[in-house]
Amino acid sequence: MPDRQWRNFYGRTRGKTLRPLQRERLEGLLPRLTLGGVTREENPGREVLDVSALDGPLWLEIGFGGGEHLVHMAKAYPDVTLIGAEPFVNGIAQFLGKLEAEGVGNVRVHPGDARDLLEVLPAGCLDKAFLNYPDPWPKARHHRRRFVTPEPLRLLARAMAPGAELRVATDIEDYVRQTLEEVPPAGFALERGPTDEAWPDWTRTRYEAKALREGRSPHYMTFRRL
Repeated sequence: MPDRQWRNFYGRTRGKTLRPLQRERLEGLLPRLTLGGVTREENPGREVLDVSALDGPLWLEIGFGGGEHLVHMAKAYPDVTLIGAEPFVNGIAQFLGKLEAEGVGNVRVHPGDARDLLEVLPAGCLDKAFLNYPDPWPKARHHRRRFVTPEPLRLLARAMAPGAELRVATDIEDYVRQTLEEVPPAGFALERGPTDEAWPDWTRTRYEAKALREGRSPHYMTFRRL
């Protein structure tokens, strides 16, 4: 696949200075969870990953933030391997603390751009994917940076099996609009939503809690890969 410049669909990758224990987890625990052969430095030829050693169905969370949902789902579904992609270092550090506290082991991580991971996953390997409270890029001129645009959706569709489920949660009305416009043409059928009723196994993330505090309503959408 040719090299190219991508518009980032995320903002900064670092926040406040990390605490010593967070740095220890990033240095000690994260390398044991990280999928190898994903970055362009490790895999310039973009060879397909061998995921045969990962147990059970594969689920992907795109941008897992502080990891509340990722850890919750890993604990609720021990027979599934959850893969999380997240470029924000402080969020990864928070996630590692939650993962360690819960003691779950069925999680793997790509600490970077989800598109790099989607490029090298085997076609049709994902049975479920989650896009929870993605960066809204509210200014109209930035809407092309949203994940729900043709390029990242094409990569996601390629990696998802026929019949696989895609869940999207957002508190931004215009993100709902764009999701409904862009996701079906990428190869998905709308199955449920938009609705204010969350999935039965949903857990509230810090982003959802913030949205509710600030008076914005959650919207949940479920799509099925054709």
